[in-house]
Amino acid sequence: MKLWQKNQAPNQKIDHFTVGNDRAYDLHLASYDCLASIAHAQMLAETGVLTQKEAGQLTQALKELEADAKKGNFSIEDDFEDMHSKIEYVLTEKLGALGKKIHTARSRNDQVLVALHLYLKNEIGLIKGLTHDFFELLMDLAKQNQQHLMPGYTHFQVAMPSSFGLWFSAYAETLIDDVVLLNAAHQLVDQNPLGSAAGYGSSFPIDRKATTKSLGFKDLKYNVIAAQMSRGKAEKITATAIAALAATLSKMAMDICIYMGQEHNFISFPDELTTGSSIMPHKKNPDVFELIRGKCNLLQGLPNQLALLMTNLPSGYHREMQLAKGPIIDAIETLKSCLDMFLFSLKEIKVRQNILEDDKYKFIFSVDTLNEWVKAGLPFREAYQKMVKSIDAGDYQPKKDIEHTHLGSIGNLGLKLIHEKMEKAMKS
Repeated sequence: MKLWQKNQAPNQKIDHFTVGNDRAYDLHLASYDCLASIAHAQMLAETGVLTQKEAGQLTQALKELEADAKKGNFSIEDDFEDMHSKIEYVLTEKLGALGKKIHTARSRNDQVLVALHLYLKNEIGLIKGLTHDFFELLMDLAKQNQQHLMPGYTHFQVAMPSSFGLWFSAYAETLIDDVVLLNAAHQLVDQNPLGSAAGYGSSFPIDRKATTKSLGFKDLKYNVIAAQMSRGKAEKITATAIAALAATLSKMAMDICIYMGQEHNFISFPDELTTGSSIMPHKKNPDVFELIRGKCNLLQGLPNQLALLMTNLPSGYHREMQLAKGPIIDAIETLKSCLDMFLFSLKEIKVRQNILEDDKYKFIFSVDTLNEWVKAGLPFREAYQKMVKSIDAGDYQPKKDIEHTHLGSIGNLGLKLIHEKMEKAMKS
């Protein structure tokens, strides 16, 4: 039975096509739908639409459903179109006609919106937590390896001295930018759309500020049409933050794949964190990081996918908006798994020491060597030409005791300041 069903049952083929995978994705949202329904029922009692006794009965039944949903004991059979219809059915089975009153003064449009907003708020918080954990791991690795030098590259060519401390802390600080974007997404979804009904409000004297407070939203999406227009936009902005973080993870995964190769051999991992080949017994493949790279590269296309879905839609609700639900839920699960895998594997990274002692890296010190001439009074351009001639003549002698003292350089990573910057971002 559909909540909207009249006298004639819908065609099964139409039903299958229009429902799609919604039931599976609604399992991620069902507990939030129950929370919003509790707030809605209590508000209806406060405004005189329901009695306090009725609200209490609905609240108790919804709390039981919420607990089942959190434990994974809630299911949506094919007889039901979505979580809303299954929840209302269970309430009606338990409470009789009272269960049918839960839909008073609302629509599935604002039901799913508020569930999505609550879900996104929670998931953004979880992603921030994982990102912070990854940040701390990178900062620890930076501190442990700040004395270990490695080549820095431009144009895939050996360029200047770098260090593992610089490399690890570079990704750590980049994660702060990603947290800032997650904060922006959180701020957008931290607005209550409940009470907008189908998108044009209700003739019932509902108190939207009451549900905003009880659900823990920072603010209310006041205009009911604006509330409905957040459908798709909330997912897209969250996807933008996800894509930014995914780009950071993908880039680091790529670095790791390169640095693990025999040509570089900068880093290694225990055998149990790599995979082998069915034909080549010597192989230790970085499958974990290749998959992180691939998954995160795909995540970077999500904002564009959602933007195309919502392009040229006029105001009001449109059915294709439901197609944003699956991609954003899948993306969140994928991103969390990639963060978790980075946390699991990077703890075991082994850094090779004394890399720059290899003669093939001797020219990496050319800039530092000519800088010493500049410090002694030679104009930079003349020092540059002198170095060119020295290299061409084959009498170049590198100065390997480099001194980088400015903030953010090899010799002054600024780890404390980076830490403070992240803590500030996490509190925003």
